[in-house]
Amino acid sequence: MKVMVYSIHGFDKPFLEKANHGKHELFFSELPLSLETVVLSKGCHAIALFTSDNASAIVLEKLHEMGVKYIALRSVGYDHVDLQKAKELEMKVANVPAYSPYAIAEHAVALLLALNRKILQGNALFMKNDFRLDNLVGFDLHGKSVGVIGTGKIGGAFSKIMNGFGCEVLAYDIEESQDLKNEIRIQYMSLAELCQKSDIISICCPMNSQTKYMFNKSLFSIMKKGVYIINTARGGIINSLDLLAAIEEGIVAAAGLDVYENEMPIYFKDKRATKMEDSVFLSLQSHPKILMTGHQAFLTNEALEGIASTTLQNLDNWFITGSCKNEVSCEL
Repeated sequence: MKVMVYSIHGFDKPFLEKANHGKHELFFSELPLSLETVVLSKGCHAIALFTSDNASAIVLEKLHEMGVKYIALRSVGYDHVDLQKAKELEMKVANVPAYSPYAIAEHAVALLLALNRKILQGNALFMKNDFRLDNLVGFDLHGKSVGVIGTGKIGGAFSKIMNGFGCEVLAYDIEESQDLKNEIRIQYMSLAELCQKSDIISICCPMNSQTKYMFNKSLFSIMKKGVYIINTARGGIINSLDLLAAIEEGIVAAAGLDVYENEMPIYFKDKRATKMEDSVFLSLQSHPKILMTGHQAFLTNEALEGIASTTLQNLDNWFITGSCKNEVSCEL
């Protein structure tokens, strides 16, 4: 099967080539899918997309006209695909429902530790031969209340790590994980109660119509003063302007963000020679109480192997049977 792979990067191409085993004819482009680049898919049966690609309704219509039938996503999330339009066009979409959850969970912990223990500030002072510790005081994680929003595979992995630190793990999810409750001490509660009790909140849920801007002015207003916010899920779950306001008001002490609500035109690209025009992003990036990384939480060898393997398996299944178990459809 001929497959156009958009938004290819140096970090993932070798894994896709290895997982393919020469079975499919893969065409690679560093360009993201858009109205301008859709022509690259001419003659292909399938495309493979990353989170930075634009699979909107008008783009899908163009792809359909070119004969593309399958869309293999190299991600768990699929909010960048118009699933309703794909269904109308009878185009099949499949994601990678799970890959190393430890990659995301461990990065969330890294953000938390770096923020709490002032690692970046300490290193900057150290390199200047300023060895004073006055502004580098952190706190013990042991004994703190850690709220986890979403206790799927990633949230579960994060919860176990926090349990290992000796934290009190609080959780909110529309469905409680009995397996997780059997493994560690964890207490499920309402979102409001979690926000009121948590010293630290980690976002591990998917973004959908229910979670879009879940973290807004209203929710921040009921949080324990001095809370730390960690987001390695999707940027759109947090209203960035409301987060900045909550920090200025002293509600949020610090935030670690691996994702940003308007990251698509920014992340995964070399923007050194480009003047940044996004004022909200610049405010977040320059804030002394915010630590940001460019959507790199997933970036481990194990995770990349898992993503590539599942992506190619989805393509294999479509080629052989016309269907695969990882297909996703629009929410009804």
